[in-house]
Amino acid sequence: MKWHTVRLADVAPTPWKNGGGTTRELLAWPSATDWQIRLSVAEVAASGPFSSFAQTERWFAVLSGAGVRLDVGGTVTEQRCDSAPFCFDGAVPTTCSLIDGPTTDFNLMLRGYKGAMRCVSGPFAQELITPTFVAVYAMNTRTELVFGAEKWILEPQTLLWGTAEPDDADDVGLSLQINTEGALWMEARP
Repeated sequence: MKWHTVRLADVAPTPWKNGGGTTRELLAWPSATDWQIRLSVAEVAASGPFSSFAQTERWFAVLSGAGVRLDVGGTVTEQRCDSAPFCFDGAVPTTCSLIDGPTTDFNLMLRGYKGAMRCVSGPFAQELITPTFVAVYAMNTRTELVFGAEKWILEPQTLLWGTAEPDDADDVGLSLQINTEGALWMEARP
């Protein structure tokens, strides 16, 4: 299994057309123009509508700030740093209202894939089912990962991602272990 890292600090922010914030795209896979998996960090400076993404499963987590109130097609939910990541249909009209000032948020968007995102704190182990896309984002603390004989220390605000294929199990097994005080675990399958 080949792993890749992306540091948030190495990705330039792209301003939103509506002026309400910026996005740092950490990954658009397999390509930037025809992605099936997209991971990004958004700095939300003002309340306003989210962009529409047809046929997209969208996951959302607040990384910092007081949080947001999301209105997804008339259903309202509050998302804060201690909230579980929230999944919704990217095609449904969605409005974001800041609760008390700007926030930083993590987004996972999937086309043709079904996924999961969860907050991890403390030791965590996951058996990977192939084929699968796997990503871990170290939030504001260092995160240690072990996969077979390989070990990584992720600095804060760093993404590690890879794809597990059936033949990867022959080499190292498919168990991933994480030790962290705060990270996001993501996986997706076609």
